[in-house]
Amino acid sequence: MTSAPRARGWLRRRIEGPIGFWVELFAVFNLTFLALDVLIAHASNRFARGLEWLPVGFSLLAPALLLPGLFHAGYYARSRKLALVIGALAIGVGCLGMVLHLESAFFARQTLHDLVYTAPFVAPLAYAGIGFLLLLNRMEEVGSLVWCQWVLLLTLGGFVGNLALTLFDHAQNGFFHPSEWLGVAAAAWAVSSLWMMVLRPHDARLRGFCAWLLLGQLLIGGLGFALHLAADVRLAATSNVRDSVLYGAPLFAPLLFPNLALLGWIGLWGLKRAPQPA
Repeated sequence: MTSAPRARGWLRRRIEGPIGFWVELFAVFNLTFLALDVLIAHASNRFARGLEWLPVGFSLLAPALLLPGLFHAGYYARSRKLALVIGALAIGVGCLGMVLHLESAFFARQTLHDLVYTAPFVAPLAYAGIGFLLLLNRMEEVGSLVWCQWVLLLTLGGFVGNLALTLFDHAQNGFFHPSEWLGVAAAAWAVSSLWMMVLRPHDARLRGFCAWLLLGQLLIGGLGFALHLAADVRLAATSNVRDSVLYGAPLFAPLLFPNLALLGWIGLWGLKRAPQPA
């Protein structure tokens, strides 16, 4: 009977305490989830290169090292150097993955066709974004105006990558369904609005507008997930479940919209709590 009040007390302390906890939790969750995402993506070519196992292993090890710091204040304080190392390694993994993805075709011929149909070169940069989040959380004063602006800027960068992924992925089938333009438009709108939020962090009306905009990104992601799932179910009916997962519409790709929306909300929440100019 005492576990529920204790859990509520823990949650209240986290909400009222340093907002950096939620950024660290976001980073740990995303690193863990990337293990599954990369595993599915690289399984489509049966891990042709042994190096393709690197991000999977990193995504399993790094969260295990970071997780204790989320629940033990003493460990969090002592693990600053560890978090900085993991953040730097995540950036390295992301940049290396981008080069290897481009090397698959684009560096050989440098054509728009090869840019569209090569391995998605933007996807590995998710690791770089998480790495920068970890560095930010341990190098900048958590909850300060600058910290909030950086969180929003990294969210914006995520939406830039999401815009490129959505554009190139849907270009592979020539935007066969008009609804495929929704993700492109939503990501572009998020980029422009969040950029203004970074430049005008004290604008309360703009902050409210961006909060509703991010809610729209959540809805777009849910719709995209439903459409991708429906397409994969149809493919599974004519082949098999394994092929639909590996070669069908990427099931988890639309979930990047609500994922980035959560990070953006953390940044907006921080701006609301940050000291206002006199």
